Amino acid sequence: MNLLTAQAPARVPRSGKGLALGIGRMIMVALVVMLSLGFTQVAVAQADPDREMSTAAPGITAEQWRQVRGGETDANFRDSRHESTYNLINASGETWRTLRNRWVSPFGLIAIVGMAAVITLFYFVVGRKHLDEPRTGRKLFRWSLLLRSLHWTVATLFITLALTGLNLLYGKFVFRSLFGDAFWAWMISASKVLHNYLGPIFGILLIVLLLSLLKDNIPKKHDWVWFKKAGGLTGKHHPDAGFANGGEKAWYWLLATAGVVVIASGFVLDFPNFNQSRDTMQWANIIHAVGALGLTAVALGHIYIGTVGTEGSLEAMTTGYVDETWAKEHHNLWYEEVKGQAISEEELAARKSGDHSEPSASRPS
Repeated sequence: MNLLTAQAPARVPRSGKGLALGIGRMIMVALVVMLSLGFTQVAVAQADPDREMSTAAPGITAEQWRQVRGGETDANFRDSRHESTYNLINASGETWRTLRNRWVSPFGLIAIVGMAAVITLFYFVVGRKHLDEPRTGRKLFRWSLLLRSLHWTVATLFITLALTGLNLLYGKFVFRSLFGDAFWAWMISASKVLHNYLGPIFGILLIVLLLSLLKDNIPKKHDWVWFKKAGGLTGKHHPDAGFANGGEKAWYWLLATAGVVVIASGFVLDFPNFNQSRDTMQWANIIHAVGALGLTAVALGHIYIGTVGTEGSLEAMTTGYVDETWAKEHHNLWYEEVKGQAISEEELAARKSGDHSEPSASRPS
């Protein structure tokens, strides 16, 4: 699901759940405020390239820069590789460092924290989207065990890569000062190993998942209407949606474009033994960081809507089944085509306890 799938304002929660929901909202707001305060200094530090240079390398004089740019450097400034003519001090490295520290890191942090704040505010003001009608108790099969397993594997890898990537980019400004150099050294080393080794696995599995879902995510004319109605936030009726609605398709194609770019740039960084130049590695790093930070920010919306944001969404990807009411309200065109396949909860329980194999996922003809 996508953040765009949020629909009309929720009804007031039932009294039995009111206190728990209220406490949950307060905790979410408090966490966002704490994150915002904690990361403000990080963004400021990342935006100051001179601060990092002063601790990462000795000062480089204007005369040395003149020699590098004029091609007058001797062997002391050359790459250590045999017969290399590449300068260890070079203008492209300075450009990369400036882009990363002054633009990518601060604005990436702003995007992620900002998205978290918007989601929390939306939840606090609007609340969870409950079903408009009571559940019927009749179930429609939506996701096969194979696709559910693939989805959760990719999701787990995505979260792991996001956390380790954020640690590599920002962690030294938080955890090093909190835990000291020894713990920080272990933490950053573990993050680097996990990120480098899990990245290719994630890339391969994401491609498999995208290919598996391609048929369900071809854009249709009614998807434009879905966007015009903001997924149901405007108007009196839910907009038409097939097996995947407009917001889900937008998330799919974001993964299929920006996600694939992140994967490709990650492979360039992970395997530097194919004669790519340092300039290529530097640009791959910038592209990888921009794409990954943007996807992480948008993924927060996907996670919110697919879990606490919308009633019935999480059970679709955990059990494989959805209630008729959920299908009718959120994916009415798909519901009209497969409603004859609905089964009762008793039939579902008997099917799970017996030797019956899982049915084929209900797809439009």
